[in-house]
Amino acid sequence: MITIFSGGTGTPKLIQGFKNICDNFSIVVNTGEDLWMNDLYISPDVDTVLYTLSDLINEDVWYGVRDDTFYTHELLKKYGIDEFLRIGDRDRALKMHKSYLLKKGYKLSEIVEIERKLFNIKQKVYPMTDDRVETKILANIDGKIDLLKFHDFWIKRKGDVDVIDVIYENSIYAKPLDKAIEDIKKSKAVIIGPSNPITSISPILSVGYDEILKNKKVLAVSPFIGDSPVSGPAGKLMKAKGYESNAIGVYEVYKEFLDILVIDNKDKELKNYIECEVYTTNILMKSLEDKIRLAKEIFEIL
Repeated sequence: MITIFSGGTGTPKLIQGFKNICDNFSIVVNTGEDLWMNDLYISPDVDTVLYTLSDLINEDVWYGVRDDTFYTHELLKKYGIDEFLRIGDRDRALKMHKSYLLKKGYKLSEIVEIERKLFNIKQKVYPMTDDRVETKILANIDGKIDLLKFHDFWIKRKGDVDVIDVIYENSIYAKPLDKAIEDIKKSKAVIIGPSNPITSISPILSVGYDEILKNKKVLAVSPFIGDSPVSGPAGKLMKAKGYESNAIGVYEVYKEFLDILVIDNKDKELKNYIECEVYTTNILMKSLEDKIRLAKEIFEIL
């Protein structure tokens, strides 16, 4: 058994690879980007993992449901309600399900477990915590310092701000899930997927999982090739936290517990600057064959 730490884009691609070669793994998912919007609870990374495991994910954008319709979203815009985030009709139903049960007093982990069973998913899926933790971006916007929700930073502003710092609001008071900890303890290893280290993985670590990992074998896959992330704003956010925007920076984020780092073949010259085991391969996952190949290579490394 293994446990995978996941955000919402890079790691689900790797999860798709693992799903095709084994069933015995669980996933702890970032919820730092969750938000309430117009009375709708949005848990983007959790939903992406659920859709990936149920073969429903829209692989064009790695968000939402494949071949979804957008009638409700377009009508809301016509009525003067701009959601900024384009939400499909089938995807909206899952978000409405979460919203309804949260308002009824259910914990997020209980809701995700209900949804996992509804989708007939074999693997366990855990939100990182049942407590509210929000990733926020401290930014300089035209000379004014502001604290932005991640949704505002990435969806509304397209990341086009001067980032000063990244904050995991309320993480000091939040607790990891007991069931997730149990699975981690039973796991042969923990895999940190190629998601953004600052806004996808660090929120998970911030609620106490970092201490747990010090007693486990941990393998991480870099989300960088050269100085550029495979996708998303990881480069800008790494620099704001004082790390290099490359595989060396990824090692620095995780070095307190990291045993093995998988980096791209193009970055092999960086091995001498990384003080843990390093394996080089093609980390770019363009096809299902790429995802399965990388998953198999990780199993062989472990």
